[in-house]
Amino acid sequence: MELTLYTRPNCHLCDKAKAAVGEAAVSTRTPIELDEINVDDDPELKARFTNDVPLLFHGHRELFRHHVDAEQLAGYLRGQRFESSLASETCIPARRGTAPLKGSDLAELMRELGDEWRVVDGHHLEREFKFPDFAGALRFTNAVGAVAEEQNHHPDILLKWGSVRVTMWTHTVDGLTRSDFILAAKIDRI
Repeated sequence: MELTLYTRPNCHLCDKAKAAVGEAAVSTRTPIELDEINVDDDPELKARFTNDVPLLFHGHRELFRHHVDAEQLAGYLRGQRFESSLASETCIPARRGTAPLKGSDLAELMRELGDEWRVVDGHHLEREFKFPDFAGALRFTNAVGAVAEEQNHHPDILLKWGSVRVTMWTHTVDGLTRSDFILAAKIDRI
C-alpha cells in the first residue's frame, strides 16, 4: 500500500507518525511504501499545510492530521470503516476576507467527508437524513444543535416528519471553509 506522509524537519509529532505507520504495517503484515514529503521544501505545500503536520494520505484521502494512531491505521489497513479525521478537529471562525474553498481543496475535503454530503453550486454543503418517525428526527435535530453550539458553527436545519435536511456554509466568507466540513463530519458521528 502506498501512503504519503507530509512532515517537516525536527518535528516530534512527525517522528511519532512514522513510528505509528511502521507499527501498523508490522501488526497487519501489510507492506507499506511511505512517501515522506517535507513541506518546508515546497512553498506551495508550506502555504497549504502551514503547521498542520504530520498529515497522512492514502491517495487523495486524508487519513490523519497532527497525530497518526497506529491502531486506527491498522484497522484501515484491514479494511475496516474509517472515520474521517475531520471529526476530531475543532471549527475555527473564519476571518472576513478569507477566500472560500474552491477547486482541488474543495474536492479533497469532499473525498474525505464521503458521498452522503453534496456540495451545492460550490457554495454550501447539504445532506438529508431519514428517520422512521418524527420523534427520531427531532432527537437528531437536537443532537445536531448541541454539536453546533459546542463548535460555535451553526447550520440551517429543516426538520420534517421522518427527515432532517442540514445545510451549511460559512456566512462571513459566503462559501465553504474547512469548518463546514469539520461540522459535517461531527454530524456524521451522531
